[in-house]
Amino acid sequence: MRRWNGWGDERTQVELPPVGRSFLAERIGEGRPLPDATLEAALARVPASRLPAHPLVSQSAVDRLRHARGQSLPDWLAMRSGDFGRFPDGVAYPLDTEQVAELLRYAADADAIVIPYGGGTSVVGHINPPATERPVLTVDMGRMNQLLDLDRESQIATFGAGTPGPQVEAQLRPHGYTLGHFPQSFELSTLGGWIASRSSGQQSLRYGRIEQLFAGGRLETLAGPLELPTFPASSAGPDLRELILGSEGRLGILTEVKMRVTPLPEHESFHAVFFPDWPRAQTAARQLVQDRVQLSMIRLSNAAETETQLKLAGHARAVALLERYLSWRGAAEGKCMMLVGVTGSHNQSRAALTEFKRIARAHGGTYAGTYLGRKWAEKRFSMPYLREGLWKLGYAVDTLETATDWDNVSPLLDKIEANLRNGLQQEGEQVHVFTHLSHLYPQGASIYTTYVFQLGADYAGSLARWEKLKHSTSELIVRNRGTISHQHGVGKDHAPFLAIEKGPLAIETLRALGRHFDPQQRLNPGTLFDGCKEAP
Repeated sequence: MRRWNGWGDERTQVELPPVGRSFLAERIGEGRPLPDATLEAALARVPASRLPAHPLVSQSAVDRLRHARGQSLPDWLAMRSGDFGRFPDGVAYPLDTEQVAELLRYAADADAIVIPYGGGTSVVGHINPPATERPVLTVDMGRMNQLLDLDRESQIATFGAGTPGPQVEAQLRPHGYTLGHFPQSFELSTLGGWIASRSSGQQSLRYGRIEQLFAGGRLETLAGPLELPTFPASSAGPDLRELILGSEGRLGILTEVKMRVTPLPEHESFHAVFFPDWPRAQTAARQLVQDRVQLSMIRLSNAAETETQLKLAGHARAVALLERYLSWRGAAEGKCMMLVGVTGSHNQSRAALTEFKRIARAHGGTYAGTYLGRKWAEKRFSMPYLREGLWKLGYAVDTLETATDWDNVSPLLDKIEANLRNGLQQEGEQVHVFTHLSHLYPQGASIYTTYVFQLGADYAGSLARWEKLKHSTSELIVRNRGTISHQHGVGKDHAPFLAIEKGPLAIETLRALGRHFDPQQRLNPGTLFDGCKEAP
């Protein structure tokens, strides 16, 4: 059963080992847990629905509560406190495109807001009902989850847009294919959500980001269906797929998606190497991607994240032996761990691994084999569960992510970490901050920063701490050549900063698109381009 007030399956628990708890207590102090509300108390706050009855729409309190929030830290605090704020007035579970079109007509007749819902994994407020006098209908796409067609010659698979990651791969694997899109939210997030938020998977270096995988499909809009045919390439004007990629439900609801798939690889393995310091580690990473070594993933942790990962891993004796060996090889304090994926044919994999090792050695890297890589691969989709374990100890954890050009990677990373680390000094609180480069490109890299802090004395105080850290750092990012989001999208939380990145003409262009497809502002209002701060 999925948790009603947190991430994923309630049977899955990820606890910090004792050495990890001691490490955090030394860094930021002992946590102060807050009391959790019961499901019964939260359900008692669900008001009567404002929607007229419809056979496709559930008005049950449980359905509405389970679709009221995503997975941002403010969402987490709202769910844990039981104070959700606002709820959808109904939840629909369409089975096909025709039912989605019927629901849009129903919403127009009822003057209702429509929120598309995939896996409910948004960390920036995409699916939260806005404060409005109009009723709110959430359209859960989870029952449109089947492989509808597979064109083996063109390697294009057609799916229902509500198909979550595990079902995508489970339905392709018997045919010998993979999509290869593996975001950390893979367990729950869906194809439609990946497209609508311009998602990036952990092995995008081989398979591409979602914009390379999305070949076409069908969007149901209030003005009728928009069909996106598949072409390998076209110069026939602007690519209409780009209207849909990153549109976050503002233009319509994706119902069928056509995806470019790849034959299953002959070989896949994950390898670790440690560098003595960040400058040499970053230089090696940049060379690997600019030389276009055929790796499927490069993930580079800075010294703070490397230390944190080793502390939280448990297995203290094995880690101590590893650290002694690395110290003897010149990677002691300040060392940085790189994980790489080697995926493809046997010949490709041998060549890529040889070239990777050569470049790593040239920059002082110590190869550490596949053990740490295997452990990472085993746990890569379980890390969101760590928030549960930290919460029980009285800590909040959140992430910030961006992307920038190579010449700005280290300066921006340093600014982000300093702003977070010092953000609660006036309250006498410490913040533990660590970062990795999660996706690399010849031009630059993404920066993915995690920060952990003590919960406040109450829920309001905890939210205020998050707001101070999140908002100040988001503004710092967009004013220092970083994008407001590399992979999580804009939603409602990032919308105030979008105009600083895009500029006024671009924002007005987006608003004009919204007016064209949705003149009544019925589709997910408040998301993406509403509420933007004006650029200076």
